[in-house]
Amino acid sequence: MSDDSPRTPSRRTALNLLGASLAAAPMVLSSNAAAQAQSQPGSSGVRRQGLEDPRSKYPKPPFAQQQQPWPGLAGHMDPRPDHGEISYVGSGRLAGRKALITGGDSGMGRAAAIAYAREGADVAINYLPAEESDAREVIALIREAGRKAVAIPGDLRDEAFCRRLVEEALSGLGGLDIVVCNAGRQQARGSILDLSTEDFDATMKTNIYAPFWIIKAALPHLPPGSAIIGTTSEQAYDPSPDLYDYAQTKAATMNYVKSLAKQLGPKGIRVNGVAPGPVWTPLQISGGATEGKVVTFGATTPLGRPGQPVELAGIYVSLAENSGSFTTGNIHGAAGGQGNP
Repeated sequence: MSDDSPRTPSRRTALNLLGASLAAAPMVLSSNAAAQAQSQPGSSGVRRQGLEDPRSKYPKPPFAQQQQPWPGLAGHMDPRPDHGEISYVGSGRLAGRKALITGGDSGMGRAAAIAYAREGADVAINYLPAEESDAREVIALIREAGRKAVAIPGDLRDEAFCRRLVEEALSGLGGLDIVVCNAGRQQARGSILDLSTEDFDATMKTNIYAPFWIIKAALPHLPPGSAIIGTTSEQAYDPSPDLYDYAQTKAATMNYVKSLAKQLGPKGIRVNGVAPGPVWTPLQISGGATEGKVVTFGATTPLGRPGQPVELAGIYVSLAENSGSFTTGNIHGAAGGQGNP
């Protein structure tokens, strides 16, 4: 019989061909992404098949001596942090959601913004004007994911700006159902005698007043099913002697999460917290840690290294998505084996 004439394949043959095509597709995507990851500074690459050793997955200390003026830029760090620019792959877990993230230019806020967009959410980020170069990268990544991106620079220590931030996020996104209060100020001081009233006030305004103002402004617009997430820290449980003011604010964050969860549960709004341990972010190299601590940053964890922001991205996603509907009032830690209760 000649093979020149077209033939209609049997149903079984068609299914076999379809299955083979689907099986091959992930390998092609993985190969392409892995090739990209090789050229990405500070990246661990995409999800790999099989096991990954958490000790060697990311850079270990000693790190180069480095200091930047506050608030610091991720783009100038050595090595550059991994926020999931290449390594995070979404699966539609937040399809149609609308999120506001403070401190969305770098660190955990940036990792959450990238993950949220790749999970199907539209995202507004807030950041300081000095962080514009980092923020532009995040906005581009959100748009590359096919989602709406809104950039809202400004200083969270200003109550009027916090109200305007919520208004602009609502207008730009067409609503709001996820609020992530992540922005933080951390400046190490060896003694309480070295801590000025201005320093203390700036930390309190950024870390405590701003979430109060933002949540208060957003709450009337949040429908049942919404999620509020606060970034606390291992410092809430195991404070360092040189982070007197910062540690206080993180203990307060933990408690506002638990209090609000009880208050807002009857309204169908969940409130949870994320407590990072030592994570490689601009917070550390812009005064949040002494120069000596930067060099050895993360060395005391059982894994022997600091975390990368992308390693917490999944926590922010799981606390926002619908499948976490019975999770509220909880603090979820990721500290490499130290610092959490």
